Amino acid sequence: MGNSEAPDATPGAGSNDPVIDLRHVAKAYETPAGSFTALDRINLSVLPGEYLAIVGKSGSGKSTLINMIAGIDRPTSGEVRIAGTRLNDLSESKLAAWRGRNVGIVFQFFQLLPTLTIAENVVLPMDFCATYPVRERRPRALDILNRVGIADQADKLPATLSGGQQQRAAIARALANGPALLLADEPTGNLDSRTADSIIALFAGLAASGTTVVIVTHEREIASVVDRVVVLADGRVEADGPGALRSRDQAGASS
Repeated sequence: MGNSEAPDATPGAGSNDPVIDLRHVAKAYETPAGSFTALDRINLSVLPGEYLAIVGKSGSGKSTLINMIAGIDRPTSGEVRIAGTRLNDLSESKLAAWRGRNVGIVFQFFQLLPTLTIAENVVLPMDFCATYPVRERRPRALDILNRVGIADQADKLPATLSGGQQQRAAIARALANGPALLLADEPTGNLDSRTADSIIALFAGLAASGTTVVIVTHEREIASVVDRVVVLADGRVEADGPGALRSRDQAGASS
């Protein structure tokens, strides 16, 4: 997909400073059975405009890692720095305000508000964060919807759209405030293969325009599309690189 379909590039996307910078990040939870380590001294650096896939089996730490990057969860130890901000230092209220302006999140089940039109769903993050003057919010929403290919659905309710259209609307909403970082948690899990391919291509276009895109997925085919794959196992980075899945598979076959 060409850049013509991708929303406006993130300011400063040419910088060499990482958008994601995790250093020795660990997360442990206390359970009735004792302490459980979800992340074990993770180091991860992701540059502007990278298209990164995080893969791994259930329980490998993928969701915890995404929550850490989004500032939804806090590390037990280590440093989390996202888009130039050290999240360890922020209060909960400041963290919520920071997240609204800097991180867009796309969920597997879309999470669109059913009583709002598609355009109103996209305007909502701008209303919450007051990132744009009121008169500019709907025109901006329509522009983003046009760039993700569903401008003609702007004034319809989510229930009238197909699954693929709803996911495009969710992506548009995540882009409303021009975030430096887009996080997608199993965004193709409820879509047919053809629609899923179009969503994956849409993310590629966003990355090409300068937005850093991180996608959590079980889809092995993603490896041929993204710039880089990080494989998690038992809370640790097992492999990291363009051919990370292939290298892991070869290692498993030879053992």
